[in-house]
Amino acid sequence: MSLPPLLIAAGAGLVVALAWWLYRMRREVQRLHRNVESAATQLQNLQASFSRFAPDEVIERVIANGVRSQGEKKEVTVLFADLVGFTALSERVEPVVLVRILNGYFETMSQAITENRGHVSTFIGDGILALFGALQPNPWQADDAVRAALAMRAALAAYNLELARDGLPTLRIGIGLHRGEGVAGLVGSRDLMEFAFVGRTVNVAARVEELTRQYPTDIIITERLRETLAASFRTTPLPPTPVKGVAQPLRIHAVEFQEQSSEPTPAALHEGRPHRHQA
Repeated sequence: MSLPPLLIAAGAGLVVALAWWLYRMRREVQRLHRNVESAATQLQNLQASFSRFAPDEVIERVIANGVRSQGEKKEVTVLFADLVGFTALSERVEPVVLVRILNGYFETMSQAITENRGHVSTFIGDGILALFGALQPNPWQADDAVRAALAMRAALAAYNLELARDGLPTLRIGIGLHRGEGVAGLVGSRDLMEFAFVGRTVNVAARVEELTRQYPTDIIITERLRETLAASFRTTPLPPTPVKGVAQPLRIHAVEFQEQSSEPTPAALHEGRPHRHQA
């Protein structure tokens, strides 16, 4: 028994309509998929752009919780570095050349800091404020910070060779380090915010850096930091020195070098191997 022509035509029309609907749905799914991929790419690009102004951990926290994130009390090692005689240099060098010298300096120093698990918090004129242990708990923050300072010393020596080859003035640096408590978090106004570490520790590190003009050394650490430093670092005690904001003369040490030893590498330590100094 054959189906009536009308029913056959209706069935064929239904098949065509269903095929057309499936085609349209497939096109719509492809369009939505392209939009999702485009949005993901834009988000990655935006996050990469913001990472120039704030660390990835902070950006991810803002994405998850919003800008109004709470501050956290932490024990952090602060590194403050400053160029010696920069004011006089800036007065005798053309602005374009000065910016070129500074940008190369900041790039070189920042790399030495980040390669040793530090975070460059801010540039203050020709000064650099870097933090160790502010973003994530770091039981080895003292070692990382002093290792970064030594890397900065070596990197500046190499950078000075480049400057000298180009007939440009070379640079001298002073570095001060201190370890202590403070509050880490996003601070600022409605229009401008930045990740910062607030507390007396920052001020002490800056005061210690100034002592590199008083003593014949370019890296000075406080006794508080030296107490948590690995034995492979060689330091020389300096006379207790009064500094502004500290009641008693500050016990300080010059950093000489780090001995080569059979101690675990920093990478192995950060993978969870025990260490005698805990944060």
